[in-house]
Amino acid sequence: MKKHEFFRRVLAPLVVLTMVGFGGLAVAGDETAAQAGEKTGIEGTFVRVAENNEGWVVVGYTTANSSVNEKWMLLDIGLTLQNGVKDQKITRDQIKLVTPDDQVIPMATQEEYMKGFATLDPMNERANVESQSINYFPNGRTRPCRIGFFGNMEQRVGNLSFDEVTVDDRSACMGRVYFQIPDGIALGNYNFDVQFADSIVRVPFKIMTKEEAKEFEKEWKAEEKKEKH
Repeated sequence: MKKHEFFRRVLAPLVVLTMVGFGGLAVAGDETAAQAGEKTGIEGTFVRVAENNEGWVVVGYTTANSSVNEKWMLLDIGLTLQNGVKDQKITRDQIKLVTPDDQVIPMATQEEYMKGFATLDPMNERANVESQSINYFPNGRTRPCRIGFFGNMEQRVGNLSFDEVTVDDRSACMGRVYFQIPDGIALGNYNFDVQFADSIVRVPFKIMTKEEAKEFEKEWKAEEKKEKH
């Protein structure tokens, strides 16, 4: 994974993260530490990656960051397994969101998604335009895989929803997930947790103000320019 050093040097002061454990693990200071050996990194202003010895998770949250106070959070996610890890199924209840005030929010159901579609349809359209790529996986992930927890109701084709996705060490699985936030999306540090067969991969991300996001993007682009020289 790229830019671990950038994560430690730049993200820490901006997102108020604290260094803990071994291997330079970074987690939010007021949140539960991720499992020993987990690594986290950055692939864009609103793209975060986390991995451990079992799984690999990518989270894109451009639309979530522009949806402060809204009751729905949309996240673009990617999943795969580390080399040699046996194929496994990830079910809907293995994915959680932890809010800045430590609420654990389960992923919405397809029924809840359908009821909220009047709100989610324009949100999906906005995400189609503004979302950053989340196609950041280890080498060798050559097979595309749809994460289909939610049906695409605006489409006549590919609108089925499923309660599980099979992940393996050859596929790059991608899709969107949705969470209902009772008090609305707030600024601050969140965790996106995926329960794999033997461990949890935790992806920390921060909903930032426009000023924070602008400063972060400035630092990020400066780091990318530095790496190219």
